Amino acid sequence: MGVIYAELELINAVDLGAAKRHILGEEEIRRTWANMLVDTGSMYTCINEYVCELLQLSISTTRKGVLADGTVEEYGVAGPIEIRLKNRVCVTNAMVLPGTSEMLLGAITMEDLDVIINPQRRELIVNPAHPDMAVMLMK
Repeated sequence: MGVIYAELELINAVDLGAAKRHILGEEEIRRTWANMLVDTGSMYTCINEYVCELLQLSISTTRKGVLADGTVEEYGVAGPIEIRLKNRVCVTNAMVLPGTSEMLLGAITMEDLDVIINPQRRELIVNPAHPDMAVMLMK
């Protein structure tokens, strides 16, 4: 299938809440665009320290993660982050990788966004079975 990246908007969800309560102006909401590796092998979404600092996200806890080589490392978990792709929105936390490490869009976030991988075009697309909004399995 090859390597697939997706351009996503990452937003500090606390800032969004403060803007809705008129505590922050729309222009004060911390946000950025990120080209993330679409990684179906990673359950959890991972951002890097640079983006965590840029969005001023809080580290709420730590979790251990198993790397591709089998190494187990402990990482901070930051959030909440609102992740946007086309007409999809998801609010989640993310594990924080060191420095400017490559960021990963994990399987749980992809399922929440109701997106699928188009292997021929090598891109992440909105689920064509649900083009207007995400549909979640409730059973």
